[in-house]
Amino acid sequence: MNPTSPPAPDERTKDFGREVFARVDRQGAVLFSRSWLEDKLMGLGMHDPTLKVQLFRFVDTLPYLKDSGEVVRHLSEYLGEARHELPWWANLGTRLIPTGGMLGGALAWAARSNAERMARKFIAGSNVAEAVAAVHAMRTRGLAFTIDLLGEATITEAEADHVQKQYLDLLAGLTREVNAWPEEPVIDRDDRGPMPRVNVSVKLSALFSQFDPIDPEGTTRAVCRRLRPILALAKRTGAFVNFDMEQHSFKDTTLHVFKTVLTEPEFRDWPHVGIAIQAYLTDTETDLHSLLAWAKTERKCPVWVRLVKGAYWDYETVIAAQNGWPVPVFTKKWQSDANFEKLSEFLLANVDWLVPAFGSHNIRSISHAMATAERLKVPQRRFEFQMLYGMADPIKEAIQSLGYRVRIYTPYGQLLPGMAYLVRRLLENSSNDSFLRQGFAEGLSEEVLLRDPASNAERGIRNAESKTQTGANDMAAATHATNGTAGSHSALRTPHSAFKNEPLSDFSVAANRSAMAAALAQVRTELGRTYPVVVDNKPLPAAKTLDSVNPSRTAELVGKVAAATVEQANAAVASCLKAFDSWRDVPVSDRAALLRRVADQFRARRFELAAWIVLETGKPWRESDADVAEAIDFCVYYAAEMERLAAPQHRDVPGEDNRYFYDARGVAVVIAPWNFPLAILTGMATAALVAGNTVILKPAEQSGVIGAKLMECFQAAGAPPGVVNFVPGVGEEIGPVLVQHPDVALIAFTGSLKVALAINEQAAMTPGGQAFVKKVIAEMGGKNAVIVDADADLDEAVKGVVDSAFGYGGQKCSAGSRAIVLSGIYDQFLGRLVEATKSLTVSAADEPGCSLGPVIDAESRDRILKTIESGKKEARLVHQTDVGPLASQGHFVGPAIFADVPENAGLAQEEIFGPVLSVIRAKDLDDAIRIANGTKYALTGGVFSRSPTHLEQVKRRFRVGNLYINRKCTGALVDRQPFGGFKLSGIGSKAGGPDYLLQFLLPRTVTENQMRRGFAPESGTGE
Repeated sequence: MNPTSPPAPDERTKDFGREVFARVDRQGAVLFSRSWLEDKLMGLGMHDPTLKVQLFRFVDTLPYLKDSGEVVRHLSEYLGEARHELPWWANLGTRLIPTGGMLGGALAWAARSNAERMARKFIAGSNVAEAVAAVHAMRTRGLAFTIDLLGEATITEAEADHVQKQYLDLLAGLTREVNAWPEEPVIDRDDRGPMPRVNVSVKLSALFSQFDPIDPEGTTRAVCRRLRPILALAKRTGAFVNFDMEQHSFKDTTLHVFKTVLTEPEFRDWPHVGIAIQAYLTDTETDLHSLLAWAKTERKCPVWVRLVKGAYWDYETVIAAQNGWPVPVFTKKWQSDANFEKLSEFLLANVDWLVPAFGSHNIRSISHAMATAERLKVPQRRFEFQMLYGMADPIKEAIQSLGYRVRIYTPYGQLLPGMAYLVRRLLENSSNDSFLRQGFAEGLSEEVLLRDPASNAERGIRNAESKTQTGANDMAAATHATNGTAGSHSALRTPHSAFKNEPLSDFSVAANRSAMAAALAQVRTELGRTYPVVVDNKPLPAAKTLDSVNPSRTAELVGKVAAATVEQANAAVASCLKAFDSWRDVPVSDRAALLRRVADQFRARRFELAAWIVLETGKPWRESDADVAEAIDFCVYYAAEMERLAAPQHRDVPGEDNRYFYDARGVAVVIAPWNFPLAILTGMATAALVAGNTVILKPAEQSGVIGAKLMECFQAAGAPPGVVNFVPGVGEEIGPVLVQHPDVALIAFTGSLKVALAINEQAAMTPGGQAFVKKVIAEMGGKNAVIVDADADLDEAVKGVVDSAFGYGGQKCSAGSRAIVLSGIYDQFLGRLVEATKSLTVSAADEPGCSLGPVIDAESRDRILKTIESGKKEARLVHQTDVGPLASQGHFVGPAIFADVPENAGLAQEEIFGPVLSVIRAKDLDDAIRIANGTKYALTGGVFSRSPTHLEQVKRRFRVGNLYINRKCTGALVDRQPFGGFKLSGIGSKAGGPDYLLQFLLPRTVTENQMRRGFAPESGTGE
């Protein structure tokens, strides 16, 4: 090598890194100072994963606790819950926690004050005045700033309006003060001239409560209405606005908003704007190329790019695992670090259009940017480094001393919304992979910390060995230690079952949105067709048809479905009976193969089937897609379950063989509802079929077209003649014929309590000529309650209750139609609940942004409206959405909320099956559980609480089939959450569970004597 040639890029990076380290004070705080003591206590807590998680949970809950007794109780519960996993000194401490009195009050005060002091290390202030003081202090140290308004996505439009006002007030207050201060050339100018002194970061999801990537155009319109005044004020006052990036599902919509608004004439030539880009996302490089092309060829004006690693790694990996989606982030930290360097080079090579701000505390990443800029001859003042308020001050000072501009990401806001941010920062600081922890707390050598991250993959050094980026391993370990109550990381564990749920469509992906829109357009070209009765795989002539209309647009005829006659119903039974013996004797593997072929039909026609569901039953996009996915799950799961059950059980003894096995029952009539028109009909039918029974499909009148589509899939999959017959029609006309037919062995029904009890009564009769007792499997209704504890996270509780009550217009047996709220939080919860409900988008279900669509038909609409009117005599109607012109377009009922509902009122006792929610006040948790159990139903229930003791009580005493904790009470998944209830909610087992198929089977035992004149065949074991 020529000794005069420039050093290799990596060597130059290390040169810069060594220089930074030489200027960094790594000694830490002065011995026995407050900072030293806080650091030591933090270190003790953060090094033990179980203790860390429990402390984070406590800190996150602290702002919701209203008195010292609650503070002490929660601290004791969190630490006590994990006492067997805690270090000895922490375990000893849990025994010394006082239960009350002066000592308890003192402990609560200390906990609050310490948490607040900790928060203030990372949060600059709680109002504009405090923010001004903080940025003044930073400027005197030669540091620039960007202000971030704390708070995650809003859940009401009133909150979105308030956030907009906060941004406007912040801009006005800061620019008025800061622009009057003397210039600091080091931070107020770059190589081209003056720069804005005021820099504000904006979260777009905070500007629209219904921010949803399923509808990027609608979301963009709504966000821009509130965003344009913010940008206009910033431009007028000489401020800079940066668009923050949030979770991956919001990324493309955020970029769409950014490009849309900044291409408008008012902002097109304004250079003082930027956007955060996350290097831990695998598709970020593609995004940057697209952003460059847009800036150069369309906008023709540069923008800034804040390049960061990303702060939602745990969230992204858990969401991907739960949904079966591809993981959008790199799964090793070295990969993110290497990608950060690659993207840094791209930005510096295109600095005239994408001006970089490097957001990192990692000296290797920082040094690489410095070395790359030097190699590409980018002026030192053209770009900048950004770091977090309250972290890595020695690194900031070292970079400053080298002549680079450093900008501090400075959060400000109230403590309550600030706790989520605080926990994220603590998690980042304490991660095993954190540069700050490795470089300062653990003192790894400079050479290790400055190694090329890509080379780590080859050498297998410590950094490459890590599996997480922000401590997911620690969190998961603690979750195991506390029986799954410490967090949601159980999703990362390997499931016991080999079954995998069909992933829901991710509508943040443009291809899925396009496919759904195209399917709706295609299906609309097929509307109005006639669908016949099908027996023996042959269509029968239709004497009468039933019109199926789109409940969102009643002028739109979806199709005409034959109304089967009594004769056709009897013919279908005869056909099934004829086919039964041969179908029963088909090997289980072949019957299971049929179900898997049906699942393949569903997959091939997924968006088409979802489109039919949208149009015929008024389900929004996501709900319709989930309906198809659940139908796939039933096929695949029941196929595997029957194969499991098919293996005979042997209980042999010398000279005698005993075999226990299952046999089919006979002809099964499947009567399904319209609210899950494909999933429930498929689930009951495939369970019967794979068990060896023959099946009559009787869909609801309102969803006959979807029933016909299911029959098409059975035929395409190769169902033999007579094994599945399609018999749509009027329930009152053919239902009794099918239920009471002496050749029908089994009725599987899902629907109303009244009809289910009538079927059960009719089936119990045994007329002459019927040689068996009919089996009835029935899933009925629910009056499901969600308990909201006094310590609940209101953001989660309000959204969970709204989703539970108004998802698909409340037309689910699992819907949460009662919210039982403890007195301490009742008024606050009710206020936000009403505002969140007002913010829902009521529209036709075929519109992607629909939050709440129509009810199924005019009869349902009229019944629900009548119930609301009569409910006014029982309780206080606090909100009902006016549907306006939609009332004449389709069967729309606006969501209604009643408050102060007496627990025994009709509103609180009877299933309404519509968007009507009763809010009931409870004195305490015991009272809430008593009220929750006080109906004739026991289907689903929910609770929002952060008290481990309260959660254990609810699990033990809230008696329902499916109980959901800190999430909505709808959306059960096959195998993961087998679904079904008891009392008057069901007389069967749980659909999608390991014992469901047993109801469709008859157990048999065969005993064979093997003794022959004193001897028996050898057992095969020998002596």
